[in-house]
Amino acid sequence: VQLPASGGGLVQAGDSLRLSCTARGPTFSSYTMAWFRQHRGEQREIVAAISWGDSTQFYTDSVHGRFTISRDNAAKALYLQMNRLKLEDTAVYSCAGVALLDGHRIPVRPYEYDAWGQGTLVTVSS
Repeated sequence: VQLPASGGGLVQAGDSLRLSCTARGPTFSSYTMAWFRQHRGEQREIVAAISWGDSTQFYTDSVHGRFTISRDNAAKALYLQMNRLKLEDTAVYSCAGVALLDGHRIPVRPYEYDAWGQGTLVTVSS
């Protein structure tokens, strides 16, 4: 499955932004999906993830309560609504997916995902 992402840009601290990732392929509904981000010079880290079985969600602590991940299986789309953005949210954001037999499991490490989209840059200024 291919996962082109969009929605990044330059915003001010406190603003909101919505990232989208639209899958190209027939099996999106059976993929656990996630958003990762990579700060300059650092390793990729998970931001949020959503299972395919029951849409269980995972959030890393730094975005909990500010970001919301969602999916629309009919549209084969993954979203990340980012509110109250902070300077430290500046990063390249990428969506990723993996087909799992267990629809409730949520992997959190990059190597556990095998489908990746190109990143979209989010820059938060003061």
